[in-house]
Amino acid sequence: MNTPKKTLLLIEDNQDIRESTAEILTLADFSVTTAENGRKGVEMAQADLPDIILCDVMMPEMDGYNVLYLLRKNENTADIPFIFLTAKAERADMRKGMDLGADDYLTKPFDDMELLNAIESRLQKHKRIMNSANNSHAFEGLLNEARSAKLLTDLSGKSRLRNYNKKQYIYQDGDQAGYVYYVKSGKIRTSLLYPDGREIMTGIFIPGDFFGYESVLLNTPYPECAETLELAELHLIPRDEFNALLFKDPGIAKKFIQLLSGNVQEKQEQLLKLAYNSVRKRLADALINLARKFWGNETDNCEIKVSRDDLASMVGTASETISRTLADFKDEKLIEKEGSVIKIISVEKLSRVRQ
Repeated sequence: MNTPKKTLLLIEDNQDIRESTAEILTLADFSVTTAENGRKGVEMAQADLPDIILCDVMMPEMDGYNVLYLLRKNENTADIPFIFLTAKAERADMRKGMDLGADDYLTKPFDDMELLNAIESRLQKHKRIMNSANNSHAFEGLLNEARSAKLLTDLSGKSRLRNYNKKQYIYQDGDQAGYVYYVKSGKIRTSLLYPDGREIMTGIFIPGDFFGYESVLLNTPYPECAETLELAELHLIPRDEFNALLFKDPGIAKKFIQLLSGNVQEKQEQLLKLAYNSVRKRLADALINLARKFWGNETDNCEIKVSRDDLASMVGTASETISRTLADFKDEKLIEKEGSVIKIISVEKLSRVRQ
């Protein structure tokens, strides 16, 4: 059975650029529709709901920023991946676009592969988020169940959305558990700090994940620190509202009990690996876990961005040891590395690393 083509809306006022870009995308097997101005682009997006939107910034009738603003306000178009195509390359312009919710920003002129890679990257990320929204970790999936019990309005009205800077603490160990957190955007890590100064990373959370609910469920202080790895936007669900949701809807309570039991099992496995596995094996497993977390179980090669110190805290060893082991993996053609970006050549081969 043939896979349906991805639909793409191109909003561009320059006819030559619009036609040449549409031709490239059509050859790349996209189903392309075009709009010559922002106002028409908004109307087409709301009518057809494309899989992804490419939009110029400087246009007549309505510029790209207003296009994005209107689409993000509309529930039906709010989650469509959106990429700006523009000759404006100033950092302030890029920041404005990202603040409004753009997913990427390509500066003209760009080559064919740069364009196609950006589109593919955004579509894959959107797919991961949508898949996440269908599993037991998903905020929307859980709230859909709550909707039948007429609890959605109460929860969304009493939760609040907060932005966090990179490397900002959300809570620290010993803080009283006042909220359950849901990741809307960004990445969060949790970690334990031992009295001897060693730090062990206990979890990484991406859009679609909850965290902090163990302490709320058990009515205990947070046992670990939670810190952003990048700019992040979180839903903060107050403890009382969260507990009320669980009491009113047994289905939601069951979901969180499953999450809690799964976390306990994962942490037990992590402790066993720290006790019995070599650094090579622990590092290979950490890279595989990150690949599956960010890219899904079906991906065999991918890129992940993680610092040497974060890997060290995941593996439970010194950062210098991580550097040497990564160099060994590179020599063995298991990975490639540039700065903090690690390209896993084959997850399957990495899984065969022995003690």
